[in-house]
Amino acid sequence: ITEYGADMNIFLTYYKCKDDWNDEKKILSLAYGKLLESKEKKSEQQWKKKIDVIISCLNELSEMEQKGETDIDRVSGCFGRIMAEIFAYREDVWEPTLRRMGFYLGKFIYLMDAYDDVEDDRRKGQFNPFLEKSGQKDFDERVKVILELMISNSADAFEALPILRHADILRNILYAGVWTKYEMVRKKRTGEKDG
Repeated sequence: ITEYGADMNIFLTYYKCKDDWNDEKKILSLAYGKLLESKEKKSEQQWKKKIDVIISCLNELSEMEQKGETDIDRVSGCFGRIMAEIFAYREDVWEPTLRRMGFYLGKFIYLMDAYDDVEDDRRKGQFNPFLEKSGQKDFDERVKVILELMISNSADAFEALPILRHADILRNILYAGVWTKYEMVRKKRTGEKDG
């Protein structure tokens, strides 16, 4: 399982570097991507079926972003399917529950990242599914409600799994740790509005 996690991490990092190079022409991302290329090819061969699904979702996500899709459920759902595929390590009785956990965690991650980047994306003229709504009075509260829904669905799936080892650490991440980033972003946004 550790090797699988490492392979998925390498694969996703490689594609993140490609995306950063294509979107923003970041030289560091291009160089890092080149370093990862041979390792990425190895993991792609080993997990072909899974990687094909992930690449298909990444391409779909890229198309939505290029078209300026504002339906946050559709856009975040695409990244949710990527995480669902990664969480489903093998086909067994726990696969549906792991997929559900990964799906909602993926949506949470995508939306949290969009929330964090909304002002930078506005300045740079880049896509962000929250751009239209970010100026609304209750925007921060609405985002929090959406994020709470995503993480609670993920946590519900987690609680159905027979996890004994490190369960307390994982619960800490799902119930408290994920909100550290939100609070940092919210405070930064509030400071920008007040300052």
